[in-house]
Amino acid sequence: MLETEHLGVSYGKTPILRDVNISIEQGEIVGIMGKNGVGKTTLVKALIGLLDINEGRVTFDDTVVADATANRESFWRAESFPQEVASTLAGTPISNAPGRLGEFFPLAAELTPDATADQRARAGMGYIPQGRDVFPELTVEENLEMGETINGDAGEFQYDAVYEFFPILEERRTQDAGTLSGGQQQMLAIGRALIGNPDLLLLDEPSEGVQPSIVQDLTRDLEQVNEELGTTILFVEQNLHVVQNLAERCYAIDKGTIVDELGPERLASRDAVTKYLAV
Repeated sequence: MLETEHLGVSYGKTPILRDVNISIEQGEIVGIMGKNGVGKTTLVKALIGLLDINEGRVTFDDTVVADATANRESFWRAESFPQEVASTLAGTPISNAPGRLGEFFPLAAELTPDATADQRARAGMGYIPQGRDVFPELTVEENLEMGETINGDAGEFQYDAVYEFFPILEERRTQDAGTLSGGQQQMLAIGRALIGNPDLLLLDEPSEGVQPSIVQDLTRDLEQVNEELGTTILFVEQNLHVVQNLAERCYAIDKGTIVDELGPERLASRDAVTKYLAV
C-alpha cells in the first residue's frame, strides 16, 4: 500500500529525515512514534506531497509518487539549460548535484515528476494535519463537502458512515466549525478525510489538543473505520494511550531516522514504548 525507500528530506541545507524505510500493507493500522522535533510531521508531509524529498522514493498503491533519484537524473540529462547551469554542475556526481544547484534550483524544481498533494489525494490518500485545520467559518456540512475531492475512484461518498462514526457531526451539521470543541473539530477533520472513502488515512498527532476522554473515543472510532471501511491507517503520535491502543505495529523515529519497529508484544509493554516518548 505505502512504502518509502531511503527517504530523505531537508529544509534548505539542513537534513531533517535520513534513510527512512517504512512499509505499510493494505488494511493495517501502523504508528510512527517519537518525541517532539524528531521529524514525525515532516515525514507525514513528505508522504502526502506537501514537502519535496531530496533522497529516496515513495510508492503508493504500486505507483511511485516521489522519486528523488529520478529527479536528479532527469535534471542531469536535460540539454536545454543555460550554459551557466551546465558549467556549475560540470564534473558533479548525480548524487551530489542538488547541493550544487544554488540559484538554479527553481529550474530543477520544474522538472520534478513527483505527484502533488492534490494528485495523491485524488489517488486515495486522506490527510488530517496536526492542529486539524478545519474551515472555521464554514458549517460542519460544508467542511465535509470539501472531502469529496479525495479519491477520484470512490464512486460514492461516505456521509452516512461518517455520521454513524461521529453522530455529533450530524447533530451540528449546520453549525459553524469554528464553534466546535477541539475534540469535535478533530472528528470533523477525520470525517472530512473519510467522505471520499480513501484507501489510506494519514494522521498527524490526532490526540493533540484533545481531552483524554475524547482521545479514547477517537481511538475506538479509528479502529472502527479500519474494520468497517477497510481503510489503511498510518498515524504519527507521542501519546502513549493512542500508540498502545491503536497501532498494530509501530515504528520509532529519532533524529530523523527510523530506529526501531515494535510488534504487538513490545507495544503492550509501557517501558518499551515510553523509551521513545519520554523527554
